[in-house]
Amino acid sequence: MESNRDEAEKCINIATEALQEGDKDRAVKFLRKAEKLFPTDKAKVLLEALSKNGSSAGNGTARHRKSSENNNTNHKERAGQGAAGGEPAKSYTKEQLEGVQRIKTCKDYYEVLGVNKDANDDDLKKSYRKLALKFHPDKNHAPGATEAFKKIGNAYGILSNPDKRRQYDATGGEEPSSSGHGHGNFNFQHGSFEADITPEDLFNMFFGGSFTTSQHTFTNGRARYSHQEHTHRQQTEERGDGGFSMFIQLMPIVVLLLVSILSQMMVSTPPYSLYSKQSTGQTIRRQTENLQVDYFVNRDFKSEYKGAALQKIEKSVEEDYVSNVRNNCWKERQTKTDLLYAAKVYRDERLRRKAEQMTMDNCQELDRLNSLFRGG
Repeated sequence: MESNRDEAEKCINIATEALQEGDKDRAVKFLRKAEKLFPTDKAKVLLEALSKNGSSAGNGTARHRKSSENNNTNHKERAGQGAAGGEPAKSYTKEQLEGVQRIKTCKDYYEVLGVNKDANDDDLKKSYRKLALKFHPDKNHAPGATEAFKKIGNAYGILSNPDKRRQYDATGGEEPSSSGHGHGNFNFQHGSFEADITPEDLFNMFFGGSFTTSQHTFTNGRARYSHQEHTHRQQTEERGDGGFSMFIQLMPIVVLLLVSILSQMMVSTPPYSLYSKQSTGQTIRRQTENLQVDYFVNRDFKSEYKGAALQKIEKSVEEDYVSNVRNNCWKERQTKTDLLYAAKVYRDERLRRKAEQMTMDNCQELDRLNSLFRGG
């Protein structure tokens, strides 16, 4: 049963992609298949929405729509016949036709949008959004719907622009002139819409789901919008989010680097070295007073360290030196023991001689230091 559920989910995903591509028949096919495999509310709701709306969002191919049996409420039209060779009829309602006729008979832009002359931007946008969805040519196929949609766009383009609205009111309802364009610089292409109406809005209008369209363009005298620009902006935002996410992931590494750098800056260079260092300028040889241990300092050491400070430094030098000698002596003894053991196991005279010939310099130095301590 779980396998059927997974298969049903896959069918629903395929149906969703088909809807986004405008292929309603394929979407219905896979939704029905999903229902047979494993009934779900999601598939049921999508099927009901498709059956109620009766037309795909469109992939560029017009599809046949059956008219209602009640001829008083439904009418038919023939769209795109002639140059296109005659396309199937598209249905529309009586209410849609009356709405188109009302828009055409409006005498001013305020009447077109159904707002008062003191309406603010929010009122204009709300009214325009509602009317544009209602009269969009992909939704309304009544004769003259395209012209009504243009007129609504012109009205919003003029009234939403403060300068053009002021000029429109001053001239008593005449449209402001605009160089190179008439009617408020409005340009309509089939399948296009104003930037305030997103592709998702149109798809929700048909099916109640998310929808991605092909390129659309609309200009209304104030703004020009294309879906490609919308997609590019989305991709830019996603890249921005991805960059922030990457920054968060790299944050621990950045913190570690900063801590390392700060620790190096805070730790000062020791005033001495057991070996000559050209990089730090510690090339001047000195010897401790107690154990006669050689160490190296820079030129300013003599003037900076005197008395108790010098004694403290030399004590640190001797402690470091004794520690190094002790460790090296242990390594020498371990090496000699390993050689003697190997010579005994493998009966190798060469290894035995090599072990006996080891000078054990660090161990001899350690003996010297111990004698000095005992003598002290």
